[in-house]
Amino acid sequence: MKIIILGAGQVGSSVAENLVSEANDITIVDTDSKRLQTLQDRLDVRTVVGYASHPGVLAQAGAEDADMILAVTNSDETNMIACQVAYTLFHTPTKIARVREVEYLSRPLLFTQEALPVDVLISPEQLVKDYVQRLIEHPGALQVLDFANGRVSLVAVRAYYGGPLVGHELHDLRKHMPKIETRVAAIFRRGRAIIPEGTTVIEADDEVFFIAANKNIRAVMSELRKLDKPCKRVMLAGGGNIGRRLAKSLESRYQVKLIDHNYDATKRLSEELESTIVLYGDAADEDLLLEENIENTDVFCALTDDDEANILSAMLAKRMGARKVMALINRAAYVDLVQSGTIDIAISPQQATIGSLLAHVRRGDVVAVHSLRRGAAEAIEAIAHGDSHTSKVVGRAIENIKLPRGTTIGAIVRGEEVIIAHHDTVIEEDDHVILFLVDKKRIGDVEKLFQVGITFI
Repeated sequence: MKIIILGAGQVGSSVAENLVSEANDITIVDTDSKRLQTLQDRLDVRTVVGYASHPGVLAQAGAEDADMILAVTNSDETNMIACQVAYTLFHTPTKIARVREVEYLSRPLLFTQEALPVDVLISPEQLVKDYVQRLIEHPGALQVLDFANGRVSLVAVRAYYGGPLVGHELHDLRKHMPKIETRVAAIFRRGRAIIPEGTTVIEADDEVFFIAANKNIRAVMSELRKLDKPCKRVMLAGGGNIGRRLAKSLESRYQVKLIDHNYDATKRLSEELESTIVLYGDAADEDLLLEENIENTDVFCALTDDDEANILSAMLAKRMGARKVMALINRAAYVDLVQSGTIDIAISPQQATIGSLLAHVRRGDVVAVHSLRRGAAEAIEAIAHGDSHTSKVVGRAIENIKLPRGTTIGAIVRGEEVIIAHHDTVIEEDDHVILFLVDKKRIGDVEKLFQVGITFI
């Protein structure tokens, strides 16, 4: 696939890194020649220096025969105009734009073929907000990813000493919970992936990914670790786009406090938010945290646009007694450095954003993609089309499907019904199939499985 990425910032670079390994033809456009040179030294990509929305620059980048344009510069307006130019002059089939401003996002009539022809809108702030909210709603989870419009979730938890299933084989899970269907999709032990089988024994500290219907998530988590108490008190550091949206979403169900160091911003936030307590000050101020009862806080989220400030304030909050702390971290190197140390969860905006972009790049009918473990693994929701003559999956039991090595089918959603996959489960036409890949390099083989052919051997 020929893809032009407009913007070589953190999102653009991360997307390029993910796509270049999958035999795509990538061209990156940016005004910063040094940044482009660094990318070109590291990745097999073409680069063009220039303004992303200029027709001449797009032509130079190969827009005449591009399959897709990903406009992810720091300017909403540049991204929207670039999509308009690509549509009008080059008839680019798929146009994806990053748009952050709520004023634009709240007016869907703007984004139609007759107005601004953007096929897919990506709002990183909204995606990160949703991601953090799911973690708050499922205390104890390292990751919570939704599929099939929220009917099914893939959840990552760390198995703890004393958990009912720790030290037992996986098939004991059914004995413990005879009425609840679940499937362990993968286990990561000391950073290495283990393909789960019935006889696999779960060890303490294993990172376990399991899939289950949404209503059963809490019950399955209780088998792997001592259940954390539901959250009541949440403290947010940073009143930017993410902090503000998150406070608005949570304030009706939780006791929310929001700290920001900008006086004008705190005034605006206190008027806009209903029951959130808005505080003016520094989130790394020990006295302020003490005064606001940090030791009784269930979740502390550092969501400013400064990685170092987020790391320090989250570490301080943890040391002062906050039950769980999360930090928003843009630099990939920092994410690996702090995860599972003092900070419970490091949130990477790039990983949260990349999944929604990848769903539109995948071949076959892929409706959702979630990037896992900093991009090493992937979870996919694909729709099965065709029949037993034209499809490699429809009409076949899972045990008879030649899945690439390291790939497991976790669940199938058929209409409103959630079916946890077993070896004899037969896939039908229009089923939503949820797969887990421990090796992202096998993605091409999975895509081929879900492509419909006239016939195949």
